[in-house]
Parts: sequence; structure tokens; C-alpha cells
Amino acid sequence: MNIIKNPSRSDWAKIIERPHLDISQLNSTVSSVLADVKSRGDEAVKEYEEKFDHVNLSSIAVTEEEMKEAETLVSEDLEQAIRLAHFNIKKFHESQRFKGEKVETGPGITCWQKSVAIERVGLYIPGGTAPLFSTVLMLATPAKIAGCKEIVLCTPPNREGKVNPAILVAAKTAGVSKIFKAGGVQAIGAMAYGTASVPKVFKIFGPGNQYVMAAKQQVSLHDAAIDMPAGPSEVCVIADETANAEFVAADLLSQAEHGIDSQVLLITTSEDMLFQVKAEVERQLELLPRKEIAARTLENSQLVLVENENEAIELSNFYAPEHLILQTKNFEQMAEQVVNAGSVFLGKYACESAGDYASGTNHTLPTHGYATAYSGVNLDSYCRKITFQHLTEEGVHHIGHAVELMAEAEQLDAHKNAMTVRIKSLK
Repeated sequence: MNIIKNPSRSDWAKIIERPHLDISQLNSTVSSVLADVKSRGDEAVKEYEEKFDHVNLSSIAVTEEEMKEAETLVSEDLEQAIRLAHFNIKKFHESQRFKGEKVETGPGITCWQKSVAIERVGLYIPGGTAPLFSTVLMLATPAKIAGCKEIVLCTPPNREGKVNPAILVAAKTAGVSKIFKAGGVQAIGAMAYGTASVPKVFKIFGPGNQYVMAAKQQVSLHDAAIDMPAGPSEVCVIADETANAEFVAADLLSQAEHGIDSQVLLITTSEDMLFQVKAEVERQLELLPRKEIAARTLENSQLVLVENENEAIELSNFYAPEHLILQTKNFEQMAEQVVNAGSVFLGKYACESAGDYASGTNHTLPTHGYATAYSGVNLDSYCRKITFQHLTEEGVHHIGHAVELMAEAEQLDAHKNAMTVRIKSLK
């Protein structure tokens, strides 16, 4: 990890720079695969599964027999953990239900909104270096609460053509409608365009590698909405002299093990804490099964010493992290100053892992600085707000002439006439 002491503000942009990848060739490859899936459907998906996931599939749909088998392969303890997490996620997202109210904006003019669920949504669940069954809960639970009629899930199978059983159990727990054995770009294409097996969806959710992210962005131009633009995962920890160095190091490493393109950032007001954390990271790193991945991640990561807490929170807001952990004595006051972050964890006991799995908040969050403009996945992500308005004769009298004047000023005579004919009808 790189140590930076008391940087000037002119250095901040370099400190928060994310790892860059050359995606010029990647986009060409993604475009080619998407076009093939659009043209040949299931057959193309099967061929790419054989090419990329090294499995020969006769059918890409997960059967009821496979769902039942999965329940026998997941331990009772893990199944109970999944149910606990689902309960908390469900409880938190149910609290986000929209309550529309009719508003009289003027005499005879009533306006309101109605929240309507997206009818068909697609969920992408990675299955590469780590099968993210927790993401199934995070994406499918709010979709079910919102009232989406069809929840389609795609995830890559292993070389025996099987989906990780915990993914299947989580999918059943959260109410997924249909599950398909498809990963990578071909899965995104199948959901965006529809195939003989996979229904076309209206919005696609879920994380993935750089190919999946590029595929999501490409299909979002014409064929399906996506949850958010995203990049590799990241965490920022702000720690003062009261922080627990062992906890801070564990938080940094829990993020670092995601993948070699992830990033971790420590901002501290204590030089002693900085070196305590560095030593703890080095000690704990040696104990990790995914040591090599975490070590590569740490090469892109920074330990930054700043003069005071105001500077710490300003640097964090400038970074706009996906995850922000505040291990400071006055974390509640600092939290009030957070304006750019995906999800915030307060105090020494609120580790990122709690939000990743079971506290109830959603772990599908904006990365790569997109927290300046995007929210994480929530109940509204699965809904559209449709506006309604009703005008009486009194309403026409109240705003009619203003509408005529504004339409005329914009030289839109047909717009003006649509109101004029109504005004005349009332005379």
C-alpha cells in the first residue's frame, strides 16, 4: 500500500484515481458477442457457455429437479443464515414503499404520482471467483416487494453444468421466477434481447467483470435499462486515534479480496494509526486464502494521513466511495457531512460485511465515483413513477391563458391551440 502524508489539495485527484483498463478491444469483443446472441438466441448462448465457461449444455434453464437437489446440498446453518438475511433485507426495503398524495396545485388542478413496478426485470449473478448468492437476495427481494411480475436470473454454471446450490436456494427464498445457466456477455444479451428460453426484460441489474459492465452499458443504449454504470468495488475507511487497527485492516482486506481491480483507501488523522493499520494489513494478509488477489489490489491502494477530520471527510467526498466506514469517536457528526458515498458504516462494529450480507441495506452500489450522481439499488429501482393530472373548468380558467402565452412564446402554435379550443368551449 502507498503511504501519503499530508497531501496538498492539488494532489487529491491523483490519490483517488481508480485503476484504468484499456477497453477499446473489449468493447469490440462485447459488441460481437451481443450481436451473435441477438441473431441466434439460445444456440449462441450455449456456444459461448462452452467457449467461456467450458460446459456443454443441452438446455440453459434450471429445472425443478435441480432446485430440489440444491436444497439438499446447502447446510441447514447456511440456509438459516440466508433466511435471516432475507428477512432483514425485506424489512428494510418494505419501509421504502412510495406513498403518493394528490396535490391541488391550483384551483381546479389536481396532480399526483403512482408507483408502478417494472413488469420484467433481469438479474445477473456472477459465479466466477466467488458465487455471489448474497447478491441474489439483494436484487430479487426488492423486486418481489415492488411487484415485478417476472424476475429472471442468469448465472454461469460450473463445468458440470450445475449452478451453485446456495444461489438456487437464495433465488427460491427471494422469489425469483426463472433461472438460466448463462454467464458473461451472453447472459446480458439474452436478457436484453430475449431468446426462445430467456424472456426479454426491461431492466437489468447486477454486478460483473469488465465484460459484463461493458455489455450492460451497450444494451442500455437501445434495448434495456440498467441499474447503474459501475466499475470495480471499493472501500474508504476514515479512522482517528481511537480506531481499532485490527478492525480497520480487516475491513480493508475484506474489500481487497474481491478482485485485483478493486481499490481500498484509508484516510486517517493519526500517523500512529496509519502504521498500526499497515502492520495489521500485512499480518492478516498472510492468513487469507485469497492472499494473491488481495495483495494485487493493495498495489492500487493508499494510506493517507491528513491534518484533521474536516480534511478527511472532504477528501472522502471528493473520492465518492462505494463503501465508507467511519471509525472515529464522533462518527455521528461526521456522518452528517457525508454527501458522496454509496453506503456508510458507522462506528467500529459496523463492518462493510454486515451490509454486504445481513444488516438489511442493499450492497449493489455505485462505484468508480458514480456515487456523486447515483444511488444504490433500492425499492424505487424497480418502479416507475407515472404522473397524473386532472383539470376542471376552473383549472382551465386558472392556467389556460398562461399556457397560451408560453406556447406562443416558444412558437408552438399547436400547443397553444390545444388550450385555446378548451377556453373557447367554456365561453
